[in-house]
Amino acid sequence: MAGPLDGVRILDLTSNFMGPYASLLLADMGADVCKIESRDGDTTRNIGPSRHAGMGPIFLHLNRNKRSLVLNLKHPDGIGALKRMMTSADVLLYSMRPHTMEKLGIAYADVQKVNPRIIYCGAFGFGQNGPYAARPAYDDLIQAAVGMPVLQSRKSGPPNYVATAIADRVVGMATSNAVAMALYRREKTGVGQQVFVPMLETFAHFVLGDHLYGHTFVPPIGDWGYARMMNPDRRPYRTLDGYIGVNVYADHHWKKFFILSGHPEMTEDPRFNNIGGRTENIGYLYGLLAKVFETQTTAYWVKLLSEADIPIIEMNTPETLLDDPHMKAVGFFAEQDHPSEGKLRTIGIPQQWSESTPELRYPAPRLGEHSGQLLTEYGFSDEEVSKILKSGGAVAAEPIHSDATT
Repeated sequence: MAGPLDGVRILDLTSNFMGPYASLLLADMGADVCKIESRDGDTTRNIGPSRHAGMGPIFLHLNRNKRSLVLNLKHPDGIGALKRMMTSADVLLYSMRPHTMEKLGIAYADVQKVNPRIIYCGAFGFGQNGPYAARPAYDDLIQAAVGMPVLQSRKSGPPNYVATAIADRVVGMATSNAVAMALYRREKTGVGQQVFVPMLETFAHFVLGDHLYGHTFVPPIGDWGYARMMNPDRRPYRTLDGYIGVNVYADHHWKKFFILSGHPEMTEDPRFNNIGGRTENIGYLYGLLAKVFETQTTAYWVKLLSEADIPIIEMNTPETLLDDPHMKAVGFFAEQDHPSEGKLRTIGIPQQWSESTPELRYPAPRLGEHSGQLLTEYGFSDEEVSKILKSGGAVAAEPIHSDATT
């Protein structure tokens, strides 16, 4: 079944994490994503273990459902091909800084002249009206700029980054949303537009909704930072034989927990019987939870609290998550035979759609695997494709050898 974005043609000029995550989300929804790469390929191709060069695990997960076209944008045939392809694309998505797009002659003003319906979306470091406009940006830099390491330090000591590319992926998600919304508006008006999704401002929006806190008010009426989230005891709790994640949160959760844990008197204590009091005394409560949970096994607590409808779950490792009964039941993990990389474990598309179910259509491509095919689909004749490939304006992948890993 075709996904909800079936028929949308996207020229993807992104690399690394943020932009490819945005185009992954769009590709998973059925968009036809043409991943345009340099001769060296996306920077993530060579991160991590691999069976063949350029096909590492992060690249494989970020770039499924896309096809790869290698263009040399410094070659007249390469940039010429891209400009011609723009005339029939629905979306141009890029993650390089805008001044680079201008130097290539593909700024919005240039592209709009030949395709006024195009959605021209840039996802890059900083808004173009501020002093940081021309700076490069990566996940670590944006986490630091927004103050995420300081928030983490309230829990773990010295400032530290979150152990995932959280800024890249949050901004990538926001970028895919922006593209989808711009496409919706175009359906209503027939008019394309330029969209900027700056990392710093987008991630600050994500973080400060929780942590501006008392500084929401002018003048401030409290400190910054949501204390419950930064408390060092907000963590998985040790049991006799493992760890559990527990969120005793609402009034009725706490009342049941106080009774089950042998502290019924706390149900009437004004320090603990409402969210305001609990927020002020959250350190004490987290300490109580830690002491209580270490007295029994994980299975005991999961059964007891689940029956009381108190939110609880057994803590997984990335390895045990593969065998989690829920993840197995919903079919989140699957195996796929990649034409060059052999058997791979895939990550599922998490949403469920009643009428336009997205599918895993293509495995992540080898560098330049679809160069000739994509040029042909965008209207180039066989002779033109041959000329561009021979001149070095585009590059096609080498054929798969018979000894490819299986």
